Amino acid sequence: MGQRKAPKDGDRKVGRRALLIGGTVAAAGSAVLARDELARLWWRVPGVEKPRKEGEVDYAGARWVAASDANWRRADRPDDYGIDMVIIHVTQGSFDSAVKVFQDPEHGAAAHYIVRKDGHITQMIRELDVAYHAGNRDYNERSVGIEHEGFVDRPQDLTDEMYEASARLTARICARYDIPVDREHIIGHVEVPGTDHTDPGKHWDWDRYMKLVRAARTAPA
Repeated sequence: MGQRKAPKDGDRKVGRRALLIGGTVAAAGSAVLARDELARLWWRVPGVEKPRKEGEVDYAGARWVAASDANWRRADRPDDYGIDMVIIHVTQGSFDSAVKVFQDPEHGAAAHYIVRKDGHITQMIRELDVAYHAGNRDYNERSVGIEHEGFVDRPQDLTDEMYEASARLTARICARYDIPVDREHIIGHVEVPGTDHTDPGKHWDWDRYMKLVRAARTAPA
């Protein structure tokens, strides 16, 4: 994550095509695009938005602390954007500082989850919404972002409790959206195209982490 301000993802603008619900579209290509936009945006029409419960979490055991609504975009995933990826971050700071910046509307970024060194998990954005965490719009729309408390140059920050709790969380996300448990679909922030971040860093033990995720994925619920 880092503590510097990140660029905002920016909300999708509703173009005129998306408003032509009953109109005629001249070109076949435009018609296909219009239908795609309507399929993504139907739930924004007044009176049809799906109900939400305040403070509801997607992962049992997580504590809800809301991020600023300036740091994420309301959506209806996976109905409007398919989820096929988990992106691993390291906060470059303490747990408390990560929560603080995710609640700051000027920060311009936030992840769905933060995992503390002791294994405690806080959810700050619902999985159905698009978090501004990857620095790449396409990756934001198709992923769930998980932050981990600590610094990339401090291997001692990556505790057993953190690895195990994070692996269980990632395993549940993969099960929920049928995401393959492999390194093509569970990636580090550094692997996102166009990013200038280096997290989770050279000390993140990918072999260990993936073994833990696979074990949690196949464990009885």
